[in-house]
Amino acid sequence: MIGRLLEIAIRGVAWAADYVFVLRWQVRSLLRRRPAWAQQTPDARGVPVLLLPGIFESWRFLEPLGLRLAEAGHPVHVVDLGFNSRPVAALARRVSTAIAAAEVDGAVIVAHSKGGLIGKQLMLDELRRADRGGPAPRVLGMVAINTPFGGSRYAGLVPFASVRAMSPTALRAFAGQRQVDDRITSVYASWDPHVPEGSELVGATNVRVRPRGHFRVLGIRSVQDAVLDAVERAAARPTP
Repeated sequence: MIGRLLEIAIRGVAWAADYVFVLRWQVRSLLRRRPAWAQQTPDARGVPVLLLPGIFESWRFLEPLGLRLAEAGHPVHVVDLGFNSRPVAALARRVSTAIAAAEVDGAVIVAHSKGGLIGKQLMLDELRRADRGGPAPRVLGMVAINTPFGGSRYAGLVPFASVRAMSPTALRAFAGQRQVDDRITSVYASWDPHVPEGSELVGATNVRVRPRGHFRVLGIRSVQDAVLDAVERAAARPTP
């Protein structure tokens, strides 16, 4: 009984810390200039990284992780998706067009939440085009953080079509497309208040980290370490 109450208290603190993190970085993104790491960095020698945020997030929300990746020597690319509320397929096409225009090749996607769904759709689209004789995929793999690959039961309770599209029912057909799952690393919190089902993805490399929360994990160094390790492993894989 005491253990259960302690866990409830810990989760309550993690939930509150999640929204402190959200408020902090939303305000900072409005007040601060575009960070230096989001500029062109021709001297960077690491594998290119493409950041994809979650729903209702701009890429600025991923600044703590973007800075860490840049410090590790990765050129970091961002795509403006607005509030990221459009359908996944449309956003995947938008990202594909942007990275082609920027001539980004051999990239690893680093995505948060819905961004992982967009990244997976992009990878599926690239694979299908290549199978039809089109250009080779530009994306080597993806590291997704707290992505609801199988959906979240809470999504169906929200009166916004963009959120309801991430319910388990809405994502059933998408989840069944497993052609690129072996090139995905899913990093997920030990407890995620927004994705109670968890983010384990069958066929992918799954990394469960100890910190709790959906948003705040982006700023925790141990989680960033797990992401950096996964990026390096993805870069070392043979080109698809």
